[in-house]
Amino acid sequence: MDNANIEYNINHGVLYIVATPIGNLDDASVRVKSVLSSVDYILAEDTRRTAKLLSQFSIKTPMQSFHDHNESERISDVISLLEDGNNLALVSDAGTPLISDPGYKLVKSLHQHHFKVIPVPGACALITALSVSGIATDKFSFEGFLPSKKQARLSALNEYKNGLLGDRTLVFYESPHRILASLADMLEVLGEGQEITIARELTKTYESLYVGRLKDVYSTINSALNHQKGEFVIVLSGKSFVSDKRQNLDSISSQSQQILNILLTELSVKQAVSLAVKMTGEKKKKLYAAALAMVENKT
Repeated sequence: MDNANIEYNINHGVLYIVATPIGNLDDASVRVKSVLSSVDYILAEDTRRTAKLLSQFSIKTPMQSFHDHNESERISDVISLLEDGNNLALVSDAGTPLISDPGYKLVKSLHQHHFKVIPVPGACALITALSVSGIATDKFSFEGFLPSKKQARLSALNEYKNGLLGDRTLVFYESPHRILASLADMLEVLGEGQEITIARELTKTYESLYVGRLKDVYSTINSALNHQKGEFVIVLSGKSFVSDKRQNLDSISSQSQQILNILLTELSVKQAVSLAVKMTGEKKKKLYAAALAMVENKT
């Protein structure tokens, strides 16, 4: 389907994707308040939280719940409302909808059924954190939440370290009850010198920014209970991932690098490393790390 050629039915309503403040209510634009006041219904992730926001602006638009657990079943209801000419607004608990929040399935379905979807931009925690992080922003990847279980989290972090995302900055969301565990696992996998910025309670009264080496930031957050409360955005530099790969190559001799490089053109990593161990006398662990770095550099 080519969206550029969609002809929208003017008798149908439209869905506005409305970004709401992540803390400071003054961040709500005139347009945000105008749209929320003028639509027929607001689709809210948590109607109780959204009710507090609407009350602050004396907005009395009726709400309907729309969250992870009812998104699929609510799509047909939303389509019916739009077909009847109702204009709707989708909001999350805070920030820009669909960023680690429900709404993707709905928006995709509306495009397929030729309904108009209009963004109303505003606050977004990950972009806000990036802007003040002091870490490179020319290339970044938003990874949502790390796995909740330790082994899965360690596995994910090892994948990042092995260079699957190159040298781009990584951005994560994290909850207060897991922030220390996640940082401890980062220390274990990435090392204490990794460059990191953590933004806590952005735009709120107790907004905090922790900038520096992973070891020092972890120590600061671990030192007092109040540092562990709130909503967190983790911004992690990818630069040392690249330097780690260089170190893996430099850990073996240039002759071993040449041999390994030739073997990798014909064999799998496992086969090439096994043969290189016999030919060079280098330790298997070093050769394996170097082989992974070579393969990554070629892709």
